[in-house]
Amino acid sequence: MILNFFNSKFFLTLLFPFILGTLTVFSFQPYNLNYINFIIFPILFLLTTYVRKKSKNTYRKKPYLLNLFLIGYLFGIGFFLTGTSWISHSLTFDENFKFLIPVAVVGLPVFLGLFFGIANLIVGPFLQNNFTSILLFSSSFAFLDYVRAKILSGFPWNIWAYTWSWKPEILQSLFYLGFFSFNLVCIIIYCSPLLLIFKKKGNLLLFTLISLIFFGNYIYGSSVIKKNNEDLSNKKLDSNNSIYTKIISPNFDLKYNLSNADLGKNLSNLIKYSEPEKEKKTLFIWPEGVFTGFNLNQIKEYRALFEKSFSENHLILFGSSTNQEYLNSNEIFNSLIIVNNKLDIIFQYNKTKLVPFGEFLPLENILSKLGLKKITEGYGSFSKGTNKNIFILGNLRMLPLICYEIIFPELSQNKRNLIVNISEDAWFGNTIGPSQHFAKAIFRAIESNVYLVRSANKGFSAFVDNKGIIKKALKPNEKGVIEFNVPIINNVKLKYKIDLIFFVLLFTCCLTFIILKENDKK
Repeated sequence: MILNFFNSKFFLTLLFPFILGTLTVFSFQPYNLNYINFIIFPILFLLTTYVRKKSKNTYRKKPYLLNLFLIGYLFGIGFFLTGTSWISHSLTFDENFKFLIPVAVVGLPVFLGLFFGIANLIVGPFLQNNFTSILLFSSSFAFLDYVRAKILSGFPWNIWAYTWSWKPEILQSLFYLGFFSFNLVCIIIYCSPLLLIFKKKGNLLLFTLISLIFFGNYIYGSSVIKKNNEDLSNKKLDSNNSIYTKIISPNFDLKYNLSNADLGKNLSNLIKYSEPEKEKKTLFIWPEGVFTGFNLNQIKEYRALFEKSFSENHLILFGSSTNQEYLNSNEIFNSLIIVNNKLDIIFQYNKTKLVPFGEFLPLENILSKLGLKKITEGYGSFSKGTNKNIFILGNLRMLPLICYEIIFPELSQNKRNLIVNISEDAWFGNTIGPSQHFAKAIFRAIESNVYLVRSANKGFSAFVDNKGIIKKALKPNEKGVIEFNVPIINNVKLKYKIDLIFFVLLFTCCLTFIILKENDKK
């Protein structure tokens, strides 16, 4: 009876893939048990080939391609069910949105699981127990990860490459390969134990070669990090090649409808935590969301407090909504602002990647009539910024990224020598969300070969160096201040398209499969 159940179509195409998918969450932050992927990926591959064979005999009266799709689809549902469950927490702050919690918990995985189902459907009919099939299998999943990162505004969350965020020695090839190419290589490596299972001549040699490449990459990464540390320690930092920075993490509770008294109290606390030294040139970075519900015009009423507390040597960076008074339009933006001690705007960046339903309501003309609005405070949707501005100050070229913009690799492909990310991670609560969010930021620093400075309320606030090493950090729900003299690194990255490298690797893997498959027929 038990053996019949484990060999049934229900178990093999629905339940077992779903279980495998749910387990993948442990390979990402904060668990970092990514070695389980060396088991999960081979099992998923073998499960697909096994069901494909059974579909031609035992299941021959059943839909053949549907079985392959269901394996990938249920795996994907499990993957996203456990990996994105934190999103539902953002719906608990407003009673009007609590009815959407089941949609976030179940509906999102049901939709996103389609990417895994399509990936398995594409390659499932062609898989054999050989190395070229591993290349095809890996290419399909890597390609659908790429599509997921681009389509419908994109959601590149928990791409397989992020399972190595805890090991910067492995990640140094990111600078040359690019994110999606590295992701493809990761999937191939996770599938490599299959070579020890397949009874094919030369597989042991191939496995050994892949293992040597993997450990060679680790050794290379270790040497890069060591040399970088030596170079930075020998570098004399002054105002021309560094910027003294303070990150403030106030650990404010996320609340709607704050009063003017609440605003004044929060602002006073931020200044107290900042401990400005009037003679010392400093960039203060406050997180997104500390002025939620208030726009820049209302904050300007506290000009006297800024003038009293800060000096001409200070710049203060924070997040705020901005309106037509500053932009000559009726639009409202989620903005990153840099001001001086007189609250004069030195720089403004308007967020270009808005969170669907969080910062804008898709199909607003229709859904607003049903009583829906964006999750963040206020009824009107934020407008999308049009320009990717760079803040320039002397030799500094700072790239601003707000909240989840940090998860998009293409946004950091710009002429810059410092990345600043501000975020309001209180939306995630005590879930795995803040850890996963921070993991993405580490990748952007390595890909760009620049320091990353991150300030997040109730999230990870940190200084991350250009090789992904965390120099100083505050954990979620930890109130405090960290300071660091951040080196300005002159980026010498080669000018090439990272997407082009990915598609060249993808094409090479697929071409290898086609050529060797044709040779097998001769």
